[in-house]
Amino acid sequence: MTVQVQGFDWDDGNRVKCQQHGVSIAEVEEVFAGVVHAFPDVEHSQIETRFLAIGQTMKGRHVFLAFTFRSHGTERLVRPISARYMHAKEVKHYEAQIAKPSE
Repeated sequence: MTVQVQGFDWDDGNRVKCQQHGVSIAEVEEVFAGVVHAFPDVEHSQIETRFLAIGQTMKGRHVFLAFTFRSHGTERLVRPISARYMHAKEVKHYEAQIAKPSE
């Protein structure tokens, strides 16, 4: 999925939620500057469509994110919901999955 966005939608609520696991605002934004593997979060999409994503910071730390999109006027923004660093076992599984050739 390729989506064009113009920025991020931050407020006190989602800043705190993302930072509670040690992931900084800058790191969340760095993840979206690189390759992000995103997929729908059907279980949590009752009110709005949510997504889960896996990506890396500039320092190579793997981050797991929940986010949605918000529109402000003509701009489409990423609204992070939560973020955490991935555990080593998760990273190993993730890297094995992306290394598999498409069938």
